[in-house]
Amino acid sequence: MKIYNSKTHTKEEFQPIEAGKVRMYVCGPTVYDNIHIGNARTFISFDVIRRWLIASGFEVTFAQNLTDVDDKIINRANEQGRTAEDVASEFSEKFIAVMHKANVMDPDIRPRATKEIGPMIGMIKTLIEQGHAYAADNGDVYFAVRSDPSYGEVSGRKIDDLMVGARIEENEDKNDPLDFALWKAAKPGEPMWNSPWGKGRPGWHTECAAMVHRYLGTPIDIHGGGSDLAFPHHENECAQASCAWHQGFANTWMHTGMLLVDGEKMSKSLGNFFTLEEVLEKHSAAALRLLMLQTHYRSPLDFSWERLEGAENSLARIAGTVNNLKWAADHAEGEADAQRAAALVAATERASAEFESCMNDDFNTAGALAAYFQLVTEANTYLDQAGSAVDEEAATVCAVSIAGAFAILGIELPKPEEELPVGLLGVAAGLVGYTGDDVDEAAEKILAARAEARAAKNWELADAIRDQLRDMGLMIEDTAAGSRIKHL
Repeated sequence: MKIYNSKTHTKEEFQPIEAGKVRMYVCGPTVYDNIHIGNARTFISFDVIRRWLIASGFEVTFAQNLTDVDDKIINRANEQGRTAEDVASEFSEKFIAVMHKANVMDPDIRPRATKEIGPMIGMIKTLIEQGHAYAADNGDVYFAVRSDPSYGEVSGRKIDDLMVGARIEENEDKNDPLDFALWKAAKPGEPMWNSPWGKGRPGWHTECAAMVHRYLGTPIDIHGGGSDLAFPHHENECAQASCAWHQGFANTWMHTGMLLVDGEKMSKSLGNFFTLEEVLEKHSAAALRLLMLQTHYRSPLDFSWERLEGAENSLARIAGTVNNLKWAADHAEGEADAQRAAALVAATERASAEFESCMNDDFNTAGALAAYFQLVTEANTYLDQAGSAVDEEAATVCAVSIAGAFAILGIELPKPEEELPVGLLGVAAGLVGYTGDDVDEAAEKILAARAEARAAKNWELADAIRDQLRDMGLMIEDTAAGSRIKHL
């Protein structure tokens, strides 16, 4: 398995620190508002990465924080006349709920920043003792960036280049414009905790470093997030952790690409800003995941409602193929063509091998999905050519392989409404005189009556059967393997 390491800008053979085990951390949201689909792209991507690692046999310990104290939360609380705690609590719950809707697995560990103040203070004290941080006269504590000779390695930045932008925000309390806050002195009305430097709260970059070390130990195997976090957030996290514990922070850094909407950057001013919640009110989580995974996680992703509708249609086609394979296997008649069956089995094995190869090549979901789109096409061709003489084993193996691959990606295929309504008995009684109580037998009688009516060119009866079924939300589907009644 090869993974692209953002720090080294190369694909590297993945070798976990402990054989067979993976410790993985992905930065969670700052809970001041509903997350948008750009955030969702990151969380869905790492959910799939985690799922593939598990499917590959690794024991994965996955941690993701909730940043529940931050300037954005405080500002939102002040705007609404609420407490920061109320705002953070509301949007923490909403985040967890919408992740469930998106079929994103819960993390094994979900620390909240406000519950981890002690470990953060401990890390800051260590940094001060080792000469990597200092307390300013105003009660803030800053990290001394130039004390870390490796600073800039995560994001590929150079300190001299950073100085140009840093001078714009010079702060007389800092020893150096590049230094960043580890602890912020309390301001009236803000959440605050006691510390050796007075009342205050942690800086954003301090939170993740302390929580990773406490719950996963350092170094960890994988640290991830959106590309917008590479600098300064991940760079600053790494600097603190590396200087505090002298053992590295993360072996592999992973970052997701930007999400665009119709080719443009998403923004409220352009009217193309969408929350995950509102998207999932209109479309299925499976379709959104399919759309997102058709683009490699590191590449820019172009979202549009048209593409999402196309993903829904693709899902319906894939699910239909799986259901048709299963139905054909259950209703197979006659002797199957061994050569055609062998070709379908070979196509299934090729798709499975290509899927695995792509996923092991830096989680190339686009290539993995393409392999199964091709198999769906080949499976439909097989069903058309085989008619009712389907090879039961070949069709079943193919159906299971398709459904299994999509399940690994967390894409739930639409489930057919398999049970026909009891009301079909009344339709059968009225049209064909069937008075029994077996719904499946009634369906067979209706299909036989319709076939006889069409053969006799009795279009009035054939149309009456069609219309009464439609009134019940049913239809007759004619396939190469025979006809069946199904839900619209």
